[in-house]
Amino acid sequence: MNETPRALNRALLFIIGVKLLAIGLLLLLLATVPAVATWWHGWAADMWARAEDAFQQTRFPGREESWLWIVAGVVLVAIIIAMVAWLSQQGKGRANLLVASDDESHVEGEVQIGGGVAEQALRAALADRPDLAGASVATYEVKGQPGLRVRIQPRQGVAPHLLAAEISRLVEALDLVIGKKTPVLVHMASGARAKFTKAERVR
Repeated sequence: MNETPRALNRALLFIIGVKLLAIGLLLLLLATVPAVATWWHGWAADMWARAEDAFQQTRFPGREESWLWIVAGVVLVAIIIAMVAWLSQQGKGRANLLVASDDESHVEGEVQIGGGVAEQALRAALADRPDLAGASVATYEVKGQPGLRVRIQPRQGVAPHLLAAEISRLVEALDLVIGKKTPVLVHMASGARAKFTKAERVR
């Protein structure tokens, strides 16, 4: 429901994972295969010689410094900016207000209801239920409109359609209290906590 770039995150994780795997395999081969170690020493020495030659040929006139260091600095700054922009996209879409004064309402005056009100109300209604292993509620903004995401972990044997119907009734009651129909996404997830919890299970 939020605007986290999941496809980009997965692609970056895949690329980083492949690189780490390749580095690990290379280190393993260097430590166990003498032929690979011999090749590495020759290749590394050749690359180092080429790098030194490149820095010597790109020196500023009359100075020892190479302008390649400036290029390297610019590249590092660009990488830092890209990382900051990527981090700023994580979890984007969270909202603080569920009802604002500019929303369509029959109530006169300025009305603002924080998303925490609805989140706490639904969490309290879902807490200590024997058919749930866990529940979380968060407010997000989708296409300029605030909405709620209810994430629940039913215990083994619980009928999902009955649980969804009960949550729908809770949301309808919440709509009556705040005076506004709120879009809600109900996400049901299963996991080890739902299967191996020591609490009583509903079957």
